[in-house]
Order: sequence, then structure tokens, then C-alpha cells
Amino acid sequence: MANIVQFENVGLRYGDGAETLTDISFTLASGAFYFLTGPSGAGKTSLLKLLYLAQRPSRGVIRLFGEDAVGLARSRLPGFRRRIGVVFQDFRLVPHLSAHDNIALPLRIAGMPESDIRAPVREMLAWVGLIDRADAKPATLSGGEQQRVAIARAVIGRPDLLVADEPTGNVDPDMAERLLHLFDSLNRLGTTVIVATHDFHLLNRIPNARMMRLESGTLNDPTGALRHPPGL
Repeated sequence: MANIVQFENVGLRYGDGAETLTDISFTLASGAFYFLTGPSGAGKTSLLKLLYLAQRPSRGVIRLFGEDAVGLARSRLPGFRRRIGVVFQDFRLVPHLSAHDNIALPLRIAGMPESDIRAPVREMLAWVGLIDRADAKPATLSGGEQQRVAIARAVIGRPDLLVADEPTGNVDPDMAERLLHLFDSLNRLGTTVIVATHDFHLLNRIPNARMMRLESGTLNDPTGALRHPPGL
């Protein structure tokens, strides 16, 4: 199985402070499912930012889709980012757009004709249980509803890589299971999925998922041989 992501001795430092991430080396196999765990402050969000190209590393090598992502020309960034779906902790919905139009945004950016957009957006709204909230603006949605819109927006384009930062943190356990099933379904279609979570109850829900754990900015397995931990 080919690797879709490769990190080699990656370090990340903000300003003049100590490194947030130190000597991070791992690979993500194309079509695999991963959980990223670790205590608060371990660097999970920083690692995800490197994955979806919101942050460049201070040192080291990052390859995405077989290409050097560190030296990638700015003009090529939009094309790379369209291949990556991102579920942010703070949702980042467009406030003046309805739930429907927030979810439709990636398809419109990709140039899909309007006539082809309505059906997949309605399908996603139904998947996340918001078909009756299609016209609602983010300010009128609960935190859990906003999270579901953000997840639908991230997966509607069937990205090659899905990066999710605590995607079930604002929903009830039943909806968390449903959303995880959505991620699993997308993974079965070929998308590589990495989910950062504090919820260890979710780890058993994807039997073939692998796990990596960050501790104080370093991986617990420095060889990068990510695997599902025994006993979970």
C-alpha cells in the first residue's frame, strides 16, 4: 500500500520558544484509518496543521501525495488543499451562508455546476441529521449542529485525505457513533482518515484503525510504526 503522507525528522517551533513538535517521523498509508491521541498540549493540533498545510515546519521533510510539501510553490497550494478535507475544532463556518451553502462551498470552489450540487448536499444534510436545518445560518445552530455542518462540508468532496480535530467533541454519543460511521464509510471508498480525539471509547469502533500517540511533542513510537494499541 502506497504512502500518502511521509514525515521525516519534522520539528515545529513557534517564534523563539521551545519546539512544539520534535523529530516527528511517520507515514500514513493510502486508504488507511488513523486515530491521533495524546493529552492536551501534546501538539495534536499543531501536527494536524502541518498535515493540511496551514503551517510549515521549522525543519524536516514532509511529503504529501508523493511530492515535497515544504517547498511547494504558493501557486500550487490551493490544488493540494482541495485534496484535503479538514474538520476544525472551532468549525470555521462562513457566518452569512446557510448550512446548505456552507456544505456546498467545496463543490462550488471546485467548479461543479449548480445543477449537480443540490443532490449531494441534501444527501450530506440527511447523513448528519440536519435536513430540516438546511436554510439555517450558523448563528442559529447549536454547537453540535455547527460541528455536523463542518463535518459534512469536509467530506462532501470525497477528499484523498481527511483530517479531523476532535470531530465528536460537541455531539452526543449517538451522533458521535453516526459521524464515526460516516468517516469509516468515506475511508472504505479510499480516503485516508486521521482523527484526533480524546474519546478512547471511539477507538474500538474502527477495528482496523491504527493509532499514534503524542506525548510532549514527540511520538510514543519514534520508528513511526503506527499500530492499534493492545487492550483498546
